[in-house]
Amino acid sequence: MAERYSDPKLKIFALNSNIPLAEKIADRVGVDLGETSVDRFSDGEIRINIEESIRGDNCYIIQSTSAPVNDNLMELMIMIDALRRASAKTINVVIPYYGYARQDRKARSREPITAKLVANMLETAGIDRVVALDLHAAQIQGFFDVPVDHMMGAPLLADHFINHGWDSNAVVVSPDHGGVVRARALAEFLKAPIAIIDKRRPKANVAEIMNIIGDVKGKSCLMVDDMIDTAGTITLGAQALMDAGAKEVYACCTHPVLSGPAIDRIQQSPIKKLVVTDTIRLPKEKQIDKIEQISVAPLIGDAIKRINEDRAVSPLFSNRFRSNAE
Repeated sequence: MAERYSDPKLKIFALNSNIPLAEKIADRVGVDLGETSVDRFSDGEIRINIEESIRGDNCYIIQSTSAPVNDNLMELMIMIDALRRASAKTINVVIPYYGYARQDRKARSREPITAKLVANMLETAGIDRVVALDLHAAQIQGFFDVPVDHMMGAPLLADHFINHGWDSNAVVVSPDHGGVVRARALAEFLKAPIAIIDKRRPKANVAEIMNIIGDVKGKSCLMVDDMIDTAGTITLGAQALMDAGAKEVYACCTHPVLSGPAIDRIQQSPIKKLVVTDTIRLPKEKQIDKIEQISVAPLIGDAIKRINEDRAVSPLFSNRFRSNAE
């Protein structure tokens, strides 16, 4: 564990979505995880009890709202209520992966905006702050009326590739037009040009590759996205890049949702290596040789300490922060 943190009023609690990540974050901060019991009544209802006094404490809950998303979201809501009723001074939710984020606007008639609905639910439950990592759409920050610290995964991913022999002749590729800002941010850290895959999506989770904008012939390509769900977009994009003359294709994302046929598609694709973070816990059946996972715990742990000490979080957005902080 890192040096013990000096403020006894800072408490970190883990729920069930990603306990290994929560343990790493607590270790980075220099505190023990708070004592809680999370189990169920016989009918499946979630039962939570906080096993220590948190009166007047600044509490941080670590919970990704990943699959099973409804259970994890409900766990988070119940925990917030428990902390509020136990007289916590502040309730800060750390959501490494913010589920229900893909419906962030009305793209069609009579659609819900689930990203806003979840924000409303969390605020009604009684939160004081949100710490999130690579929200699916930046405007989700504005769905909250409490402070939101929006962390970036690009510095961590850039550090990884720089430390593992980044090809100076490589190009960063966005799998669609919506990801251009994300690709440009990573490309700036890596000092690389970008390319864009122009695609049409006939329906949800189905992508059709149309054209490649940019020069990829004979180059190492690094595709980047915020999340990979069924892996249709990323694997079709990798094949399109190879067909266009790319030398090799790597991929990276912050949130490895990897549902349905994702693992099989990645295995059979021309992607040499997929680098992901641990915002979502990967079960053993999804831990294949092609997938490499890096931890966001140093980033989130340092952010928690800075927030607790009323210091700026922005220095953590540098892609050299880990070497300076460790």
